Amino acid sequence: MCFYRGRHEEFKDFFSQEDGVVFCNDVSSVMEVIGLECNPDQWRLLIDSSKVSLKVLLLHNRNRFPSVPLAHAANMKESYASMKLLLGKIKYDEFKWKLYGDLKIVALLLGMLLGYIKYCCFLCEWDSRDKKNHYVNKLWPKRTSLTPGEKSVVNRPLVLPEKKFFCPPLHIKLGLVKNFVKGMVKTGSEFEYVRNKFSNVRTQK
Repeated sequence: MCFYRGRHEEFKDFFSQEDGVVFCNDVSSVMEVIGLECNPDQWRLLIDSSKVSLKVLLLHNRNRFPSVPLAHAANMKESYASMKLLLGKIKYDEFKWKLYGDLKIVALLLGMLLGYIKYCCFLCEWDSRDKKNHYVNKLWPKRTSLTPGEKSVVNRPLVLPEKKFFCPPLHIKLGLVKNFVKGMVKTGSEFEYVRNKFSNVRTQK
């Protein structure tokens, strides 16, 4: 039991605190102490937030090893400035890990606007306002550039646009289902069926 009280002492010198962020200042040394190979091709960088904090982790590509925490910031929201600050603190330009995060994180890293915008996809020029062709046109023009001031891009991308992004499928599925339920007719029998299936959930929710 006493071991867990001081287990952080071994790693304390590898972490710093600045600008409200606790971050790893020497990723290679941390990996060496843990006994893992610091090969950027074997790890992917996860950036995600909860209601109270923003966190950055390294996940092994084959999930053979535990995650390695790199940064943590309490009361910091997902924004372009936050992403720029975090990537600078953990020296992302030195390692250039593959990125893992939801579509909001991807948009922020590429300098795109958030919310209901016209060109919301970072892969193609799908037009969210062209509702007539949403279920007709299957092939939309490929997005060729991310120039600030053009096609829903407002900032310079923080990562290379051709960099691989991994998206959590369950996270995205839940978001799609949530939007589907929001779009249902609240007085219809379909919505009533969903409501009866989840009878323990509050009416407002």
